[in-house]
Amino acid sequence: MHIDIVSDVICPWCYIGKKRMERALAARPEIPVSTSWRAFQLNPDMPPEGMDRAAYLAAKFGGQSHAQRIYGAISASGAAEGIQFAFDRIRRTPNTVDAHRLIRFAARAGRGEQTVEALFRAYFTQGRDIGDRATLVELAGEIGFDRAEAALYLAGNGGRDETQAEDRAARRLGINAVPCFILEGGYAISGAQEPEFFFPLFDLVLNKAVEPVE
Repeated sequence: MHIDIVSDVICPWCYIGKKRMERALAARPEIPVSTSWRAFQLNPDMPPEGMDRAAYLAAKFGGQSHAQRIYGAISASGAAEGIQFAFDRIRRTPNTVDAHRLIRFAARAGRGEQTVEALFRAYFTQGRDIGDRATLVELAGEIGFDRAEAALYLAGNGGRDETQAEDRAARRLGINAVPCFILEGGYAISGAQEPEFFFPLFDLVLNKAVEPVE
């Protein structure tokens, strides 16, 4: 079974959704699964250099107090999944095009999943600026890539068109919020749903796969 995961690495619910999907898969170890992470930009008009976090929260939520209420609820949900969100460490909200490009770069070597986890962890628990290419090169090195190779890739335009095309394709499909999990290209789960929401679709996909041909 193949799962396409439409996600942005600065979306806290995407990180929570990833953990819940992993719990669902762990409960069904008999299912062989492959995944692809598909790019979505929560803020497609974000300047390349990103934005000061306080200014971003003011623009999006009308100020810190409203944002703190929202992120308090997110933190509680994250803690239940073993995620220790540290929103107070985040100083800039980044443009995520280069982060998505790094995921594509890593996926070619079979390390896409590892890179997604590293980006989520760096941003949400360490407050690192994952829109900064130097930070992305550091992260690439930390997960075993040659830093010079990663830097050369990010300095060019490799994966840029594909990343932006994935974002546009998601919106054409009517995906306006993430995460969205698409099973076998035809069955979708929207949002950071609990593991139990995955099981009926797992069964549907598997039953369809073994239907006799008449």
